[in-house]
Amino acid sequence: MWGKGKMRKIGWLLAKNVCVPILVGWLAVPAQNYAASFQFQSLYPYADEQQSTARDQSGAASQSASQSASEGSQQASPADQREIFIREYIIGPQDLLEIRVFELPELNQTVRVSEDGSITLPLLGNVQVGGLTKDGVEEKLKTLLEARWLKNAQVSVFIKEYQSRRVAVIGAVEKPGMYELIGRLTLLQVISQAGGFKENAANEIYVLREGKDGATTSIAIDLEDLLLNGNQKLNIPLMPGDVINVPVDKIIHVYVFGQVKNPGALQVKMSKKITLLQAIAAAGGLTEGASKRGVTIKRVLKDGREVKIRVNLNDIIKGKKPDIVLQEGDVVYVPESIF
Repeated sequence: MWGKGKMRKIGWLLAKNVCVPILVGWLAVPAQNYAASFQFQSLYPYADEQQSTARDQSGAASQSASQSASEGSQQASPADQREIFIREYIIGPQDLLEIRVFELPELNQTVRVSEDGSITLPLLGNVQVGGLTKDGVEEKLKTLLEARWLKNAQVSVFIKEYQSRRVAVIGAVEKPGMYELIGRLTLLQVISQAGGFKENAANEIYVLREGKDGATTSIAIDLEDLLLNGNQKLNIPLMPGDVINVPVDKIIHVYVFGQVKNPGALQVKMSKKITLLQAIAAAGGLTEGASKRGVTIKRVLKDGREVKIRVNLNDIIKGKKPDIVLQEGDVVYVPESIF
């Protein structure tokens, strides 16, 4: 029989060489295996319910995040919008197409679509492309080439000019010319592309639009109402073929003399239509010795005749008579009061 001392020593050796390695090996088991071997449901039903709820909430949050990401992807960037426009654009007359066939360099051409919607290419002759998209033209050319010339044709089409979807901007803008309708563009967006209005632009511009029957209609746009009042109904979407006419506003001169504080010449845009009272106010107003009854307007008619219009300012001020719109070259004279 072993003594107590030897027994303690053997026990210590067993613990060191057997129990400790077993314990370490047991702790080294992957957490997922340990979790799988340990049944929480049987021991802790409430904890299991909480864990299940957390998983459901996590799944719902993940689904919500996925939906948000999907919705965000639907809000296309300008680059994406341009790509969509190019992909969906219907080719029409006067569009300029750059065509490349990798196996046949002889077919590499830059051609303009004719009025009947066709193009002419070597080997293929006259090909109808009007009414097709870019991908549609590529597929059509591929089919025609593979029917007679190539086994696996690789065709690319690049639209260099979108002539059938253009608008013209003429008149008092910084950069008049033709502009492509890439996507849906409004009046102000195209005016912005044209560099904006010049200082001598008229207050009213016109959008000329040709209807299906060939008749042209004129849409008048009041810039003051659009830009200053913010009437967005006037910021109309443009259509292919529209012509935006920005008339040059003529500067007219009227003259105010007599009993006003600052007599002299006044310059004003014709579209502003300055009236008699406004002209007197712009000249500093009446002096203390001015007569309101004997005001005259000297006007030269188109035929060269000169007429004088006598005005009683009191009648206009009191609303008994309408204010008079002045014309180019009018001379207003305010006499001195007798009393």
